[in-house]
Order: sequence, then C-alpha cells, then structure tokens
Amino acid sequence: QVQLVESGGDSVQAGGSLRLSCAVSGNKFSIKVMGWYRQAPGKQRELVAGISSGGSTNYADSVKGRFTISRDNAKNTLYLQMNSLKPEDTAVYYCRASTTTWTDYWGQGTQVTVSS
Repeated sequence: QVQLVESGGDSVQAGGSLRLSCAVSGNKFSIKVMGWYRQAPGKQRELVAGISSGGSTNYADSVKGRFTISRDNAKNTLYLQMNSLKPEDTAVYYCRASTTTWTDYWGQGTQVTVSS
C-alpha cells in the first residue's frame, strides 16, 4: 500500500507561482512512476507531468517551460513547481503513484485557482 497526501494548493493571480507537494508513505520502494494530474470542472483528468524512478520527466505541452516536476527521496516527497500560472491552470491537482505491479494510487487532490 502507498499513501499520498497533496498540499500547497491556493488561489493566486495570473503570472504567479505555486509549489505543490505530495508526501509519500507506505511501500514507497514499490513505486515505479509518479505524476501530477489535474481535473478542471467539466473536464477529464489529464496528465500534467510525470517522473520515473530513473528521473526521466515528461510534461503536457500546455505546461512545458512553466512547470517543473521533481522529487526528494530523502523527504519522500514529490513536488510540482508551477510558474507563470494562467487561469486555464485552475483545477484540482492530484498526485499519482504507479507501482512495479502497475497498481495505481491517488491522493485526495489539492485545489489550484488562478484568477485573471
């Protein structure tokens, strides 16, 4: 079992920055891939950024150059640094962990609201 708890969501103005955190506990050694997803009202959940156990990263085209995913293994925490935020970034952001047996775990989500 893996437990994920997100934090850091807030309301900011366009152009601002936020850093989301995802605290990982449980059987963290089984995690193969982690990622940040978001879901806006009336829309499907979408991948924002992912990072593999080897450190390879990938980003949605809409956030490339603005968002950075990273992890601190010593602190068992996944981060998403979000800069130059836009109103269209408004969503609930979720942390996801996929294990070596391809079991997926999700956090409860954290709200990010960007006003123009």
